[in-house]
Amino acid sequence: MFSSCVSKKKFVYLQGSQDFNDISTNYEPIIQNDDVLSIVVSTQEVDASAPFNSASYLVDNEGKIDFPVIGNIQVSGFSIKELKNLLKQKLAAHLIDPVINIKILNFKVTVLGDVASPGVKSFGNHRVTLFDAIGASGDLTVYAKRFNILIVRDNQGLKTFNRVDITKADFVNSPFYYLDQNDLIYVEQRKAKIDTTALPSLPLYASVFSLLLTLTLLVTK
Repeated sequence: MFSSCVSKKKFVYLQGSQDFNDISTNYEPIIQNDDVLSIVVSTQEVDASAPFNSASYLVDNEGKIDFPVIGNIQVSGFSIKELKNLLKQKLAAHLIDPVINIKILNFKVTVLGDVASPGVKSFGNHRVTLFDAIGASGDLTVYAKRFNILIVRDNQGLKTFNRVDITKADFVNSPFYYLDQNDLIYVEQRKAKIDTTALPSLPLYASVFSLLLTLTLLVTK
């Protein structure tokens, strides 16, 4: 009875996607304090670029990294693309046409609430969508509010609270389709689940009803 009464629209993701044309989405993660960065500098002259390569760089609590030869560089608040351009400018006096690859090594988000496997989810890349995080959490349960998922985001120390509806196809255009480092995703339970956990079980109701019916039949005989 329960499954037949609940609308299918409460469970299906990206409804109306058949009405959308192909969508091109540009996304650049923003570097934050405490990120661990891999920065690889390459040139045709391997020996020339070698001094600029380190195993990894920790962004300190002032948003800076200590880069070889150049020294402290402010990187927090920059996108990956912006930091590449900045480093190319700073390396122009030392290298000819350097190729720079940057990656966030410790990209993680936290998923809590009505999912199969809540917790901190780590990823080997920084192009992570909300669906990637949900998939890593074993998907939402049947009781989850797919239309009201909370994403708490820290933007340079300023926290924002944002609600998204993943049952709608236009969610892919949302600024929260791609996740930022350290995002918190909270999935609420629908009221139906909360109410059923507070009620006695159906077998108990059946047992009480059966007992009352038996007593009534005995009394009327």
